[in-house]
Amino acid sequence: MISISEIIILIVVSSIPALIAIIDIMKHEFKNNNKLNWIIVVLSVPVIGAILYYFIGRKQKETSL
Repeated sequence: MISISEIIILIVVSSIPALIAIIDIMKHEFKNNNKLNWIIVVLSVPVIGAILYYFIGRKQKETSL
């Protein structure tokens, strides 16, 4: 059986990448105003959303000249 403490640890560990992704999204501007879209994706499916953001979303950031 899985204990309550193991479930809590699993939830905390799995939410860390999503939290880091949300912080990164909030700090930067995106092309075509995609910031809200990425926040919704990461909050809807935290682990998969964070992975998608790191591989796809980070390329959509606006670059400063």
